Amino acid sequence: MTPAPSISALQQASQIGTLAKGTIPLFRSGVLGPMGPGAIGGALKGIVQWKLLPAGLLAIGAARDPYHTAIVDDGGSMTYKELHEQTSALAKALFRTGIRQRDRIGVLCRNHRGLIMALCAHGRLGTDIVFFNTGASADQTRAVLKEQKIDLLFIDEEFLPLLPRDFSECPVIIAWEHGDTIGLSREQETQLKPASNIQDAIDSGDYAERHREWASLHEVIRTTPTDQSIPAIPRMGRTIILTSGTTGTPKGARRPEPKTYMPASSIMSRIPLKHHRPVFLSAPMFHTWGFAQIQLALALRNTMIMQRKFSPDAALKVIEKNRPYAIAMVPTMLRRLLEVVPEGFDSGVKVIATSGEALPPRVIEDTFRKFGDVLYNLYGSTEVSWASIAKPEEMKKYPRTAGKPPMATTLKILDDNGQELPEEEIGRVFVKNDMLFEGYTRPGTDKEVIDGMVATGDLGYYKDGLLFISGRSDDMVVSGGENVYPQETEDIVNQMDEVLESAVRGVDDEEFGQALCAWIVLKDREAESLSDEEKEQFIADVKVKVKNKLARHNVPRYFVFLDKLPRNAVGKIVPRHLPQP
Repeated sequence: MTPAPSISALQQASQIGTLAKGTIPLFRSGVLGPMGPGAIGGALKGIVQWKLLPAGLLAIGAARDPYHTAIVDDGGSMTYKELHEQTSALAKALFRTGIRQRDRIGVLCRNHRGLIMALCAHGRLGTDIVFFNTGASADQTRAVLKEQKIDLLFIDEEFLPLLPRDFSECPVIIAWEHGDTIGLSREQETQLKPASNIQDAIDSGDYAERHREWASLHEVIRTTPTDQSIPAIPRMGRTIILTSGTTGTPKGARRPEPKTYMPASSIMSRIPLKHHRPVFLSAPMFHTWGFAQIQLALALRNTMIMQRKFSPDAALKVIEKNRPYAIAMVPTMLRRLLEVVPEGFDSGVKVIATSGEALPPRVIEDTFRKFGDVLYNLYGSTEVSWASIAKPEEMKKYPRTAGKPPMATTLKILDDNGQELPEEEIGRVFVKNDMLFEGYTRPGTDKEVIDGMVATGDLGYYKDGLLFISGRSDDMVVSGGENVYPQETEDIVNQMDEVLESAVRGVDDEEFGQALCAWIVLKDREAESLSDEEKEQFIADVKVKVKNKLARHNVPRYFVFLDKLPRNAVGKIVPRHLPQP
């Protein structure tokens, strides 16, 4: 009698089948295809040395398409060969100055070539890398520097005020200097209005200024000896992405490095990306979504178009000039872009991929009207990377859907006892994929894990096979004994013609324990210009609209009118900065 196959053998066969299936999106996108003997040798060498890290993907790109444009940013353009060579020079320079495997590199940069060079150099040395939030306060930045024990810091010159005066905790490399931007002199850049977090640091009086010993990235690369060597096959380091910090000091989430091509295949199984195409990467690269876009673009050998600072008008000019195949951004950026995109605009864009927060239904409708059926929305988190992806046809039918889990991803809705719930019952969202985080760097803080699935911290449900997110589990409000999900109310408010954006959250209430408060930003109206009668009329309209669609306890009891919502650099609302009613 033939013995039955063991469980481990069945699991191994299943994994092989999944990997084989995972090649389909890669062939479809053009990642896999024919190449000459020279390209094969260079690609294999890159994989052996640096695996499928960004460092290895860059080496493959330089071997297969050395003269294809890799980057177009505020400093000009460069090919894959140039990017590969300059990254190698940077890695050699860092090794020469004493940076070794397991050392920790910090990166406080906007979207530009310097960030990508630092990322790829880290992979060639086997270090760990920590991405800092460019919108964090000076106190948050300094706390993270201390907690993460940074051995070398890459920083854009504009962010130096976030460091304390006489900073000497670690060596510093200026990744982007004033004057690096084409068309702007150093004097012009220094005269630009600083971001609010930088201005706050300057106003405090305790801030760092450029030190003569802090070399620029250009100087470091230019002065590196060509005969300097680095480890042939370094350890696989760790990438640490910080949480958004909307409720305090950001935590570091240790991310695994991809061991196979399945993470890229998973995303491309639901988003039709193509190789060699220009892509406009406007999502902040220090966070999970922007970081994922770097990896996908390198794997696809795309031309990465970047701007250090996002503005709707500048973004529109980039799209008109470069006609990107795909655009990656956060929903707040998309909303602002849509305000300046004219009707009948011929963009040539085939994919607009967003992530980071819920997409308001009006933004979805406006995107379809102005760009066509090109919108894809990824739901995920720093801890789970991706969870589900909504396609255009799914959002047309159900604007609030988060879509379906992509290839090789498990997503379940569980109750408080860890049992899976049937369709249309709200429960906690748990996810399993190939890129789950490995825990926080701060002791005593971790996500709940059940059967290898990590909790996202959100509540949701399935309907017609599609995922819907009700909101954060800690955002749920118990008002008069009823469970209330603020997101449902917020969606209705955001669809009103007078509203530019809004936020709905729970606040303490003496009568009901908790009640909803709506923070409102009106179109073309400053909050102070509104009369009491106008406010009362608007509030009455909101209450009628919410009552017509939802239950009585979903109606906001409090209203605050603002000129803008407090958001961080990723576009997420910072609840602690919302003024209390």
